[in-house]
Amino acid sequence: MLMMFCFMFFCGLWVFTSKRKHLLMTLLSLEFILLILFITLYYYLMMMYAELYLTMFFMCFTVCEGVLGLSILVSMIRTHGNDYFNCFNLLQC
Repeated sequence: MLMMFCFMFFCGLWVFTSKRKHLLMTLLSLEFILLILFITLYYYLMMMYAELYLTMFFMCFTVCEGVLGLSILVSMIRTHGNDYFNCFNLLQC
């Protein structure tokens, strides 16, 4: 079971590093990585018979991170028309 989670985590990291031209693909791979970390944390806490409050805080921070990423994506698409990083110039006002 742990090997499957590690494999899925490294697949998410591979997609994150290889698809760095599109903001949407990087955000989706980050959400996939966080989902795998959440499932791993949940199984670990269930095996230790611990309280699950930590998973609730983890999910709150994950949702906040996702909303922030989507708001950046929407503002980038409104100003530039696409989600390519190569047309995003930081020197523009």
